[in-house]
Amino acid sequence: MPDEHTHHEHAPGTADPHHGSRAHDMSGMAVGATLHCLTGCSIGEIIGMLVGTAAGWTNLPTTVLSILLAFVFGYSLSALPLVRGGIALGDALRLVLVADTLSIATMEVVDNLVMLVIPGAMGATLLDPLFWLSMAISLTIAFFAAWPVNRALLRRGKGHAVTHHALGEDAAMDNRPLLIGISAFLLGGFIASIGSLLG
Repeated sequence: MPDEHTHHEHAPGTADPHHGSRAHDMSGMAVGATLHCLTGCSIGEIIGMLVGTAAGWTNLPTTVLSILLAFVFGYSLSALPLVRGGIALGDALRLVLVADTLSIATMEVVDNLVMLVIPGAMGATLLDPLFWLSMAISLTIAFFAAWPVNRALLRRGKGHAVTHHALGEDAAMDNRPLLIGISAFLLGGFIASIGSLLG
C-alpha cells in the first residue's frame, strides 16, 4: 500500500498544479519588496533635495545626500514591520541590510541615470513641475528595473525572502498603502509646484 505521505511526482509534460500559485505569490512579494524600496528612495530623495536647496548646495552634494537618505529610509521601511513583529532592532537592521541593499542600489543607479538623461531635471527645484514629472518617470523606470532583481533574489531564497521568513511564512504584505502613498506624494508635489508658478 502506498505511503499516504509520499510526494507524487509529476509525469513528464504535465504541469505542477502548485507552480502557478507559487509564481504568483513570488511576483506579488517582489512587487511589495520593490514598492518598499521605491517609497524609501522617494522620501530620501525629497528630503535630500530639501536640505540641499536650503543649504545652497550644488547638484553633486545634494545628489549624494539624497542617495544616502534613500538607503536610510529604504532600510527603515523594511525594518519597521520586523520590529513590530517582535524582532530586536539590531537584528532587524542586519536582516534588511542583507535583504534590501541590492534592490535599493539598483533603483538608485537607474533613477539617477534617468534624471541625468531628462533635460533640465537635475537642475529643477522642488517648486518646478519638471522635478516632479522627472521623478515620477525615473521612479517608474527604476521600479521596473528593480522588480526582476527582487524576484530573482526571492527565487534564490534571498532578498525579501529573508525578512519574510523572519516574520513567518504566513505574513501578508498589503501593497496598496505604499502604492497610494507614493502616488499621492508625487501628485501632491506636482500640484504644489503648479500652484507656486500660478501664484
